[in-house]
Amino acid sequence: MIFDKLKKFDIVFDSPEVDCPPVYSSGDVVSGRVVLELSGESRVDSLKLHAEGFAKVHWTESRSAGSSTAYTQNYGDEVEYLNRREVLLQADNGEVTVLPAGKHEFPFSFQLPEETLVTSFEGKHGSIRYWVKVKLHRPWATVRKIKKEFTVIEPIDINTPALLAPQAGTKDKMARAWYRSFGQVSVTAKIDRKGYTPGEVIPVFAEFDNSTSRSVVPKAFIIQTQTFIARGTMKQKRSVVATLCGDIVGAKRRETWHGRAIKIPPVGPSILQCRIIKVEYMLKVCVDVPGTSKLCLELPLVIGTIPLHPFGSRTSSVSSQYSVNLEWLRMAIPEQPEPPPDYSSVVTEEEAEQRHNAVASQQAEDLSGILERPLMAFVQEFRFRPPPVYSEIDPNPQPINMRPRCMTC
Repeated sequence: MIFDKLKKFDIVFDSPEVDCPPVYSSGDVVSGRVVLELSGESRVDSLKLHAEGFAKVHWTESRSAGSSTAYTQNYGDEVEYLNRREVLLQADNGEVTVLPAGKHEFPFSFQLPEETLVTSFEGKHGSIRYWVKVKLHRPWATVRKIKKEFTVIEPIDINTPALLAPQAGTKDKMARAWYRSFGQVSVTAKIDRKGYTPGEVIPVFAEFDNSTSRSVVPKAFIIQTQTFIARGTMKQKRSVVATLCGDIVGAKRRETWHGRAIKIPPVGPSILQCRIIKVEYMLKVCVDVPGTSKLCLELPLVIGTIPLHPFGSRTSSVSSQYSVNLEWLRMAIPEQPEPPPDYSSVVTEEEAEQRHNAVASQQAEDLSGILERPLMAFVQEFRFRPPPVYSEIDPNPQPINMRPRCMTC
């Protein structure tokens, strides 16, 4: 039987670089070969290839229908981006093909759709995946299957007017504890532009005016928000991917940041064009006020793939374009940085509840317009995953890119 004679069954993608998986974009040609290695003469009915690409979301929520009744509600949806089939080996007259012992290669090639695809992604409640599946049919034998994923990255060029525009804002708050007022705290912040690429440093210009009778602590965070949408309902996961800690601002004092640096770690690009999955980023400048809730100012960010003033223009192969621009996939993590805090340490329970209620009240509106706020990349597999909460993995994790914690934070 061919099952016993099949020594190797593999899919190999053509790549311009040795030992470097290719990266594709919409309109690119995906090519490669299916490799069969046989220890003896074997009979084959057919060898068929199926290329697919889907965005899928799924999660469950527990519901209560009374004191003694409970049930689980399932939410799920999917969007198809690719569906191509190709026959690599099959006799025209329907008879079997006899393959001699040795190595056999069957080339394949297909073009990705010209319309914009969505960047590959792996999240807690959903994923965006592209793969090639090959089935080997033999007489009187079980069908052998093999599946191999490939990566799609849709370019986001930050050299556009919308992403080069400065982002700024001002916010103030009266610091109170119970019925006592301690005075007002205000924060004004600005960044040079909205679009950045992984590895870049964002200079934060900010002014903190502390008119209270207590000292306050300014901080800044880069936050990633993953949004999953199904059946008119949303599920969100937020993670802090970078943090910046400032010096204490004493009572009745003012502190100014003249371009304090916060570096973007090797996260995946923003995903804004998918109907059911979005990945967005924001810069959050906060002031910790003892005895009361935080004062936070949010500035939207877009994490792109084509850096400022890129070299050359886009070619037919996104792999060649990203020879310079995908350095974020290979960036080394600096030594001894500070791990980012959990999202719960940045946002209080009160703020989280207010945000949840605000989101729930908007579910009846057009979902494409309600998400206006802006994955660690696995270098080996070129698949993006969200930066996990460290406590979920290891009590002594290796931290991601951070500046050392100041003594006052």
